[in-house]
Amino acid sequence: MAIDPVSQINSNNNSSSSSSSSAAAQQSASLNYNDFLKLLIAQMKTQDPTSPMDATQQISQLASFSQVEQQIQTNSHLETVLQNQWISNASDYIGKQIMSADGTVTGTIKEVTVYSDGIIAQTDAGDKVLLQAGVTVAPSGTTIDKPSSTDNSSSSDSSK
Repeated sequence: MAIDPVSQINSNNNSSSSSSSSAAAQQSASLNYNDFLKLLIAQMKTQDPTSPMDATQQISQLASFSQVEQQIQTNSHLETVLQNQWISNASDYIGKQIMSADGTVTGTIKEVTVYSDGIIAQTDAGDKVLLQAGVTVAPSGTTIDKPSSTDNSSSSDSSK
């Protein structure tokens, strides 16, 4: 069985990626793959010639590592798909009304910036809001009512 040199395998595994985290995952995978190959070669060099490693066991180890490498590549592709979805949805927010989760920022969305971990909307007034759970987005021309700040303890006192 012929084994490729580690440097050749490393050059085959490095491919261009659309995001830095995907590149980091691939770099991490290639380092792990290289480490695995070094261990496998060392194991083959130091094995007892009278009792060599079973070929099925060796193939099983290679297959297991191949599955891990494929999962890392799948994750990087899914991350790219998610970012592309954020980019395509970002333009839908322009012109709509927004209110932050705590109700302190309201306004019309003028600009949207897509980052690797989410979308930030900027209002006409220059305020920025991270689009996350609790943020209210409404069609343009509508008014978003701020949540009322009633104190429940005072109403419970008057019923006594």
